[in-house]
Amino acid sequence: NINEVDIFPQGDITSGLTSAVTLTAAQVATGIISATPGSALNYTLPLAADMDTLFSNAKPSSAFDFTVINLSASNIGTIATNTGWTLVGGMGVAVSYSGRFRARKTGTGTWTLYRLS
Repeated sequence: NINEVDIFPQGDITSGLTSAVTLTAAQVATGIISATPGSALNYTLPLAADMDTLFSNAKPSSAFDFTVINLSASNIGTIATNTGWTLVGGMGVAVSYSGRFRARKTGTGTWTLYRLS
């Protein structure tokens, strides 16, 4: 039934990533990161302190999900850590696949990133 579908606002996604980059908190917060890595490379998370700044009202245990879509036909893209992060699970996003992640605030200046799928 179409009346049971959740509709929500979706702003512009983060797209056009072709080289290694340190993501901004705002880029991660878009919920969708579309990348075409030109070689096997890393997408480094923003500083956890930058996440705290963007999500200033977030309390410990607050979380949100985001997806990384790898559009490359030959290169893996990997989420890499930064100061204040703990990574749980595989962070590589295989060629022509997507990865689903959950970012969870665990304290002041500390976040954990979980690989969901």
